[in-house]
Amino acid sequence: MDQTVGFSKRFGASLLDGLIVFLPIGLISIFLFQVDMDSFVPNLIQSLYMMIVPVFWYGYVVGKRLMGIRVVKKDGRNVGIGTMIMRVFVSGIVYALTLGIGYIVSAFMVGLRRDNRAIHDFIAGTYVTEADPGEAEGLQYKSDLKNGSF
Repeated sequence: MDQTVGFSKRFGASLLDGLIVFLPIGLISIFLFQVDMDSFVPNLIQSLYMMIVPVFWYGYVVGKRLMGIRVVKKDGRNVGIGTMIMRVFVSGIVYALTLGIGYIVSAFMVGLRRDNRAIHDFIAGTYVTEADPGEAEGLQYKSDLKNGSF
């Protein structure tokens, strides 16, 4: 499990995505669609970016690529569209239903858990790794070994 990534690199990747991808999307939306940065159009584009780009780019988005980290399935394989829908859309619903408290809990989970997995990682069956494509290992837990899952 030494391939998992903690809070600081994940937070850095989020900041980079915000500056490099989300801010320009918001500004372009203001000029093209005359909407604010927090309206439906920019949020839809940002969600599609977070769901689709990792599927075609080995788990990377711009911020994660710059930080040298990526999202993989719990077994170490590359993510697919279903996995990313669970990670972005379904977890977004959970975070909204908990009024953002789930998001705060996730930040603590990433910082304190040995496997550095957040709520959205559990929902989607993913983790964030520093491993290059094709080199990610599956996460193993004692319970998995007892059940013969690995």
